[in-house]
Amino acid sequence: MNEALLIAVVAAPVLGGLLIRVPGSPAGADRVNVLSASITAALALTASVIGALHGAGGLHGSWFVLDRAGAAFLAVIAVVGWCSAIVSPAYLAGQGKSMFTARRARAWYYTAFHLFWAALLALALVENLGVAWLLIEATTGASALLVAYTGSRNALEAGWKYLVLTTFGLALALLGILILFARLAPHGGSLATLDWQSIAHRAGALPQQSALFALVLILTGLAAKIGWAPVHNWLPDAHSEAPPPVSALLSAALLPTVMLIAWRVVLTLGTAVAGHLARDLMLAFGLASLAFAIPFLWRPMAWKRLLAYSSLEHMGILALGIGFASPLATIGVLVHLAGHALAKSLGFYTAMPLLGHEPSASRRAPRGLARLSAPVAAGVGVSLGTLSGLPPSPLFFSELLILAGGIAAGQPVIVALAAVLMALGFLGLAHTLIEALAGDARGHRWRAGRTVRLARRLTTGVSLGLLALSAVAYLLVGTGIGASLMGGLA
Repeated sequence: MNEALLIAVVAAPVLGGLLIRVPGSPAGADRVNVLSASITAALALTASVIGALHGAGGLHGSWFVLDRAGAAFLAVIAVVGWCSAIVSPAYLAGQGKSMFTARRARAWYYTAFHLFWAALLALALVENLGVAWLLIEATTGASALLVAYTGSRNALEAGWKYLVLTTFGLALALLGILILFARLAPHGGSLATLDWQSIAHRAGALPQQSALFALVLILTGLAAKIGWAPVHNWLPDAHSEAPPPVSALLSAALLPTVMLIAWRVVLTLGTAVAGHLARDLMLAFGLASLAFAIPFLWRPMAWKRLLAYSSLEHMGILALGIGFASPLATIGVLVHLAGHALAKSLGFYTAMPLLGHEPSASRRAPRGLARLSAPVAAGVGVSLGTLSGLPPSPLFFSELLILAGGIAAGQPVIVALAAVLMALGFLGLAHTLIEALAGDARGHRWRAGRTVRLARRLTTGVSLGLLALSAVAYLLVGTGIGASLMGGLA
């Protein structure tokens, strides 16, 4: 029953993406999209609840693993994917041009979107490192098409840069996986050799030099897809040029889901290297990402580009939590994952009415939104306020948990550096928030169109979700769930 449910989770968006091409009208394609997305999200959330309630060890099968951490990632992918699917019709209705012909543009968008979503859902469930690599590569093809969807020169350049740089990184990761496979099965073996449990059981027998070489190649290659500095060059352009619903899926689902694979690599293969080199590498990526992001967060910039550099910052914070590897930090990582997903998605969805009424926001920082549109200003305020870590947002609690976890792990110097960088990030985003809401307004008050009304509803829903997540973060601190999560991942 559980395996059939998980197969349905992956099959539903694939089937939906193919059926969308059947209706002959845009309205028909929109209806199939919403129906398929709703079914997929319901199945995925059901599976994530089952995985979370099953215990520390989680569910294991011939091709899947669903532990508590994986269940949290699966739920995030389901929610972000569903939200992006239901706002896509509003985006497409206002989209004037595309790289496809007008008759086929909608069908191509929905097909690529649902295939991309299906690969992400499968990636959160897969039991095997080799299959995970194939799925990550599959996300590249579908999402690169979506990044370049508008067909503009900048969009095509961003899609091409994303495709080339992430594929090059994944080639490095593949080399590391091949080295690992050759060492685990020197006389030949099956694909099952790369199962997470198989790697964990055999890691102790690996030569340290080979294990370290494979680990560095795999994590560095995955870093290019996650968007960790200094291999993040594609991220600002891709997030800026992709359709807002796709940008939300890239930032809130793709980046952290690939990070889940890196996390599993650290916990399984990391035991084969001396000391805590695997965790130290995660800490290095985390600090580098924070340090690279901060100068940009202090500069006025276009709305979606600002959100892209915020993704770089928050992927760095998640890397620190994984590197600290303590129960408190683990709880912080999962709370941060969910809070970032909700706030960042809302920010990108708010870009639809923002760019529709103020096209200049694609080139410069928005200002005075409180005088122009209360719903859009509320969406921007909730998104940026949460991403900055302003209390009582869940990211305020998750960052405290991650820093406290670092102290518990005996890393006071790293914690001090991270705290300073987080504070600088907060100041940069807080200044941007004040200017965006209360700065000098340009133009007249905006009309309450379809995208503005959608922004109002999404802001209300996301705000309630963020408050509930803050309460959950407070309640989880006194439990032993962080230790069980770490054990389940390993």
